[in-house]
Amino acid sequence: MLFDFLFGKKHPPAAESGRVSQQPMPAAGGQAPGTHIAYHPNLIDQLKTDHQKLLATFGHVLTTFKAGDLAGTAKLLEEFRGDIQGHLLTENVKLYIYLEHALRQDEESHRLVHGFRHEMDGIGKVVLAFLGKYRNIASQPDLVVSFGPELEQIGEALVARIKREEDTLYPLYLPAY
Repeated sequence: MLFDFLFGKKHPPAAESGRVSQQPMPAAGGQAPGTHIAYHPNLIDQLKTDHQKLLATFGHVLTTFKAGDLAGTAKLLEEFRGDIQGHLLTENVKLYIYLEHALRQDEESHRLVHGFRHEMDGIGKVVLAFLGKYRNIASQPDLVVSFGPELEQIGEALVARIKREEDTLYPLYLPAY
């Protein structure tokens, strides 16, 4: 199988059967081909730590809101905004661009990464719009009625997305050797 991959077949057997390949990525010198973006051995651990912090902050937003502390809710929303923007930037540059370039010869894996990236762009826009809408919740009590249900929807989407990233996408981030 490895010889077929090295000497003629374009895709590893796992990709041909519709599964995503978890073969080492072909990156010269630890960089994704055609970029200066290097493989970072601690990136996945960093992103998973970000996820835990995002979920913890999100949980604090929910409990603070349920306690009726709108000023505290607004403050936590700003903290969440900063954390998620930093996470999205890191993920976009260090993970998605690297993977898209490193996996360009593996059509199935490349398509998966590309889909994840564009889906995350959409989710990011929705989350940032939500955060912008409720930025002034402490001084605009009329927003309280819609905040709770929208917060729950955002939470459900984030939990599902984080699980999919950690289970499906992150295992593709492998060093070249």
